[in-house]
Amino acid sequence: MPLPAALVPLRNGTFRTLWIATVVGWLGMWLQNTGAGWLMTSLAPQPLIVAAVQAATIMPVFLLALPGGALADIVDRRVFLIGAQVWTISAAALLAILTLSHMMNAGWLLVLTFAIGIGSALTSPAWSAIVPELVPREDMVQAIALNGIGFNLTRAVGPAIAGALILIGGSSLAFSLYAVSILAVIAALLSWNRERRFTGLPRERFVSAMRAGARFVRNTPAIQAAMVRTASYAIPASAPWALLPLFVRRDLDLGPGMYGVILGMMGIGGVTSGMLLPIVRARLSRGTTVVICSLLSCAGIAVIGVSHHWLPVAFGMFLFGLGWTSAFATIQAAAQLVCPSWVRARALSIYQLSQNGALTIGSFGWGWLGGRIGLSDTFLAAAAVGLALTVFARFFSIEAIVRPPSAAAQEPAPLPEAPAPELAPLLRSTRGRIMEIANYRVDALRRMEFLRLMNEVHHVRGRAGALFWQVYEDVAHPEEWVEVWSMENWTDHLREATRLSEDDKRVLAALSVFQHAADRPARYLAVDPQEYLHAHQPAPPGSAKLSVA
Repeated sequence: MPLPAALVPLRNGTFRTLWIATVVGWLGMWLQNTGAGWLMTSLAPQPLIVAAVQAATIMPVFLLALPGGALADIVDRRVFLIGAQVWTISAAALLAILTLSHMMNAGWLLVLTFAIGIGSALTSPAWSAIVPELVPREDMVQAIALNGIGFNLTRAVGPAIAGALILIGGSSLAFSLYAVSILAVIAALLSWNRERRFTGLPRERFVSAMRAGARFVRNTPAIQAAMVRTASYAIPASAPWALLPLFVRRDLDLGPGMYGVILGMMGIGGVTSGMLLPIVRARLSRGTTVVICSLLSCAGIAVIGVSHHWLPVAFGMFLFGLGWTSAFATIQAAAQLVCPSWVRARALSIYQLSQNGALTIGSFGWGWLGGRIGLSDTFLAAAAVGLALTVFARFFSIEAIVRPPSAAAQEPAPLPEAPAPELAPLLRSTRGRIMEIANYRVDALRRMEFLRLMNEVHHVRGRAGALFWQVYEDVAHPEEWVEVWSMENWTDHLREATRLSEDDKRVLAALSVFQHAADRPARYLAVDPQEYLHAHQPAPPGSAKLSVA
């Protein structure tokens, strides 16, 4: 019996195992999240401090996005994920112990929530980056959505279970079960026999890897557009997360059980949205899907703002959840599809930086506003801001990935000369920058075609790691052009070829009609004359060189 379209990625065994384990982990996370939010309403029942619990969960992602993504790209992702889970279970266990021993206060709750958020910050980009390793490309969008379905399925039942657990044993019971749930994730990661990929090149340095990730995003308009779209959705969407616990307890005068039920309605909306996403994607563009999701979430927030009974509030959270899952899944898929493997975790971590940064700023902002104008009016303000940002974000398209090059006749591009024998052994260990030069001959009638291609080549070189790029025209011979770019070192120069996507290669291939075999590209190693002379200065007569082991 064929699987429903929404569940097709589960036919991949490794993805299925990791997905099930992650769902267990998410269920535990909702126990912790719900327990922390509810506990803070008794420890420090001020809107700003209650909102700080949500901010403490998200802020580590804002602070550690790029470092975590760089680490996930330059070390084995399976080992990295296991290490992140060990950190998380340590913080979760301490949270449970302090709560059980009645030593918990608002400060410790925020600190340990922040520590758990660090684990999530390290896990999120690495998990997003391994999805293309686990499923074929045609299943990737729905695999992302299926993660959203699992996330929201646990959201539907997790808060309700947490509410019951809090009634039975307090927040400490919810915290304890969260720590136990992480063991399922660690076990699944240990069972994953990940194939190692070797490029024959040295591993990237940490700081250099972060810079390369930032350059890739800076030169990829599709990711930048996705970042604007996700931030525009996340700012108003942070209001229910930040204020709902206090709204339910203070304004609706309800207990943890009903808080779990109301929060669970959002999860039901999210699961419904994820199951319907394949049908929606077949009929609507990505941009239109995100607009509709944004409008649904804004409508849900507005319903909460005008409600004084739990039933319409629950319906508002259902509408909010309908938009949440499909909006984030659609936008992230648009970003993920343009990220090659070598930089995927870094690029997605920067993308998630915009998402979680917006959620963090929004949480603090709505918490501050709620203390001044009241929670109901704050929800209405968030809905109005959401509508305005939805209109604004439509100017940033997430439809196009990379524009195809012109369909000109293509010839093999000339290759640069091999390094000189005396320099070849030194190049991999040298730290000097590499300047590369390519020559072109452009007829006056093809000048605009060449410049349009060069506009794309600028981004291609930047995505591959170029620190500097410029194209020059010979003032004496207008048909002669020179392209100049530099790489951080020789190893990064060798990585250029491995960093090019198929679209990038087609853009560069289109330049071959402007190149001639006689005009071979050149490569130059940066040399500091003073440093070179000092290193090769002959020793004074009678002196001996000392070597230190």
